[in-house]
Parts: sequence; C-alpha cells; structure tokens
Amino acid sequence: MHNSVIQISKSALKNNIDFIKSLINKSVTLSSVIKGNAYGHSILEMVPLLQEFNVNHYSVYSSFEARQVFKVAKNNFTILVMGDISVYDEDWIINNTIEFFVFNIERLERMLLKAIEKNKILNIHIEIETGMNRTGFNQKDWDRIIQLVNANKDFIKVKGICTHFAGAESLNNYVRVKKQQIVFNKSIKYFKTQKIVPQQIHCSCSAAVLAFPTKNYDMVRVGILQYGLWPSRESFISYISKFKMNTNPLKPVLSWKSHIMDIKNVPKGEFIGYGNSYLAENETKVASVPIGYGYGYSRGLSNLGRVIINNNRYGVVGTINMNMFLVDITSSDSIAINDEVILIGSSTDIDISLSSFCNMTDQLNYEVLSRIDKDIPRIIIK
Repeated sequence: MHNSVIQISKSALKNNIDFIKSLINKSVTLSSVIKGNAYGHSILEMVPLLQEFNVNHYSVYSSFEARQVFKVAKNNFTILVMGDISVYDEDWIINNTIEFFVFNIERLERMLLKAIEKNKILNIHIEIETGMNRTGFNQKDWDRIIQLVNANKDFIKVKGICTHFAGAESLNNYVRVKKQQIVFNKSIKYFKTQKIVPQQIHCSCSAAVLAFPTKNYDMVRVGILQYGLWPSRESFISYISKFKMNTNPLKPVLSWKSHIMDIKNVPKGEFIGYGNSYLAENETKVASVPIGYGYGYSRGLSNLGRVIINNNRYGVVGTINMNMFLVDITSSDSIAINDEVILIGSSTDIDISLSSFCNMTDQLNYEVLSRIDKDIPRIIIK
C-alpha cells in the first residue's frame, strides 16, 4: 500500500461537467483537457468517468498522453494532441487517426510524407499565432501552409483552426486578448477564402469560456473547471457577482489523504526537524505524516501548512522533508498512530481547500495539482 491516497469524486465531476455544459450551446463540442496527468487526477481514471458523462473528446499535450487515453477510452472518442509528438509515435498517430495541432511547416511536411507512404489521412488543427508568441503560424506563414494543404487534399483533413489566449483569466490581459481575437477572426476569413474550411474553430479555455462566452465557436477546450477549480480568484468573483450567486457552483473533485506514522514528545527549547526554523517554546507533541515534497506536498508549506485530523485542524511545524512532515498535535490527547490525515479535502465541519496551498506557497492550483506524485493511487468515490 502507498502511504497516501487520492480520492476522485464521481458526483463532483458530474456536477462540474453539467455546469460547464450549461455555459455553452449544445452544438459546441466540449473537449476535456487532461494534460499533466489530468491535472494530477490521473488520465487512466478520469477518461472512463468522463465517458460516463458523455464527454468523448480529449485534448492532451503529448503523444505519450494520447497513448494513455487510447488505452482506456472506449467506443467513439477523439484524441487531440496540442503539443509534442515524439518521433517514435508519429506512425502510431497516423495509423490511429489521432488529431494534432500543426504549428510549423516541418511537422506537417514530415507527417505528410509518412501519411502518403501509408496512404493515410492526417487529421490536423492549424494553430494560428495571434499574440501568445508561443506556438502557431504567424501571418507571413499562412500562404505557405495553405499551399501545402491545398496541394495534398487527399492526405490532409483540416479538422480545425485554433489559437490560445494569453491570459483570459485576468482583466489585466483584456486588451491583449481582444487583439488576439481580431487576428484570429482575420485568419479564419482568410483561410476560408483560400478554400480551407475547418470542421471546427476553437480558441476558448476555461477562462475564456467564462470571460468571452460569445467566442466559443464550435469547440471549447476546458481543463481546470471540470476539476472543480477556477482559473483565477478574479474569474470566480466575477462570475458569482455577475449572476448574484451565494455559493460556489463547482465542487472539487480531488481529495488527498494520508495517516499518522509516529507520535513523539519534544522538550521545551528544542528545535523540531531540519535546521532551526521551528523552536518548541513549550513541551510539544508532534505527529509525523509520511508525505513530503517528493510526493508533491510543497516545501513551501513548512511551518505554514494545515491538515485535518479527527475533524480538527492542526499546523505543520518544521521544514517539509522529501518523504515526511510534522504536525503539532499538542492540543489533542486522542490522536493515535494510523489516524487519517486529510491534506486536501473536507471532514464533517471543516475543509482544507486546494486554494489554501496556493495562497501559502504562491503556486497556481494548476501547478499544485500537476505536481502530485503519479504513483499515489487514485480511488474513485461517489
């Protein structure tokens, strides 16, 4: 058995998928973004659950992740690779009609040669550079990609034209995103005049679905919302204020639990753990929890973190180790070895939210989730 467990709430996921679908028209495809091991939730566990809720389109970052989806998805499904394709996976991508972004000519030319050899069709999404300045075709390259596609229509199917916004989760980026929208609309019109009509046009992530609901086009690529988290605090406040809501419509899907490994008493005046970051000013009782930064529990939570034991909160003391951390349980006489410790999640009356990690360690919720050790078992609960 592992020294902790990640619980995935099926009912919370359904709640969030229903919420997302309420934000978009029925004609708009919901592509579930499950890169980064499904934001730490596990691709292998999430895909079957998502399929139960009629979500059958998956956006991943790499061909490695695409293979993971392919292992567990059933019946009719679509996999879209938004980023890296290993040279060792190119044949597999083509043979299994996996869709993928093209953002440079080199990728398309290389894949096209293989498709011609196999007499197969490439299913591509042309990514347009609109101002993110990351990946995508600049305007000066549009004619070149158009020429290549039109000259090889028997082997290239343009499934989509797409882009990605540079920070739709914050009003600070409003002007920049609006400029991106102008460039994107220009590209769509131009490609259509050159007889390239995509099956899908898409640009919206979770933040853009909330901030620019009229720009959903044919598909949205939603990640963080489905896991019960907001792209930013600003986006949460903006949404509940706009609709005059008193409660959060999302529910966190993930909880993280471990147990007490040991309990010991520390004399007054002794330092606790590595270095001298925490001094026991009184006789102190500490419990050790067998989780540390090696598993994704940030070292930044040293002397700051909180956990729940027996429906009470307790503070982390000392420096977080690679494989364990310590909790001050002096106030309790009832805590025992093997008692459950909630790192993220809730008990009867209180909870430790993921946002508490973010606030104390200056990390994004995306960052915290994706750093949770992939080897920790993911268990589905109701």
